[in-house]
Amino acid sequence: MENISSAIQTLTESANTLFILMGAIMVLAMHAGFAFLEVGTVRHRNQVNALVKIMSDFGFSALAYFFIGYWVAYDTTFFSSAETLSANNGYELVKFFFLMTFAAAIPAIISGGVAERAKFTPMLIAAAAIVAFVYPFFEGLIWNGNFGFQDWLDASFGAPFHDFAGSVVVHAVGGWIALAAVMILGVRKGRYRGGKLIAFAPSNIPFLALGAWILTIGWFGFNVMSAQTLDGISGLVAVNTLMAMVGGIVASLIVGKNDPGFLHNGPLAGLVAVCAGSDLMHPIGALVTGGVAGALFVWLFTLTQNRLKIDDVLGVWPLHGVCGVWGGLAAGIFGLEALGGLGGVSFISQLIGTIAGVVVAFVGGWIVYTAVDKAAGIRMTEEEEYNGADLAIHKIASTSED
Repeated sequence: MENISSAIQTLTESANTLFILMGAIMVLAMHAGFAFLEVGTVRHRNQVNALVKIMSDFGFSALAYFFIGYWVAYDTTFFSSAETLSANNGYELVKFFFLMTFAAAIPAIISGGVAERAKFTPMLIAAAAIVAFVYPFFEGLIWNGNFGFQDWLDASFGAPFHDFAGSVVVHAVGGWIALAAVMILGVRKGRYRGGKLIAFAPSNIPFLALGAWILTIGWFGFNVMSAQTLDGISGLVAVNTLMAMVGGIVASLIVGKNDPGFLHNGPLAGLVAVCAGSDLMHPIGALVTGGVAGALFVWLFTLTQNRLKIDDVLGVWPLHGVCGVWGGLAAGIFGLEALGGLGGVSFISQLIGTIAGVVVAFVGGWIVYTAVDKAAGIRMTEEEEYNGADLAIHKIASTSED
């Protein structure tokens, strides 16, 4: 009997390790989506830079999170022996891998906002600092209960802040950090003339669409595998993810008047918004959440570019920052039993937790990017920007006619 129990335990541990490893690989693949979404959106002379940034940011983020960020968030280091680290089929190591892919999404989000005029090395250093300190501070606050923040919300308002897969912890935080960076950088040269917006057309719609599709597919690993163990997997999360994606597609198509850029970002807006409450909502609630997010993205992207003159190239603040905020609040609305959800959430806790995420992200981002700007400068020269980041930084164009 003891041998059977031991075999069952081993099988459970190995299954959980495989489950979360598959999730880590799916989220890792999403970084290709970030890369191609940016490659397709920026102008031709900045395509190489987009690809190099995403890959480089991932590498430096992994180091920053391995040595500092994971310790800040979960008070866990990797300085034990390999024998200790490989216990339980190495589940804790693979859990780090999974959460590291989330952390690395923060610089990938920021990259799309600051494209076409940011220096390479200073921004890489800033990204590493963000992943080492700013992001894991809020991650630990919410997902590890650090500093008693969640306990206080629970005691005061009847439930802790609920963010199952990171609408606020990952996306809103990344989007609001990006807003700080974009504001410090300023607008691209020639973007506004005589107070009017000058259109900079995307360089490659097929690449943009490819990036959106890769992200959309990977998102099912992002959300479903956030259960982190096989016994926690839920078809509700999968279908809610699907319905929010569909809501974002339909809303962005209608509100965006068939614009392919809006259409392919619409499902991403819906997916950002459903992360927080995907384990609680009724599928119809997820559909509404995604639809609102898709429309919100189109409206806010247009507003920021035309009225506010915030030159956020890929619209990462509306997409991740604002739709992430909406997702945090939507979990407190459509997660309620009265609206078909599973309950166990408090709208006030969702509001306070979401505001906390915005404050930590924007203030932290402003401090990091201001410091790096003062120390090394984060914007290319006017000549470098005119020539494009590909030639100015990497000394090669994305394609050759030879």
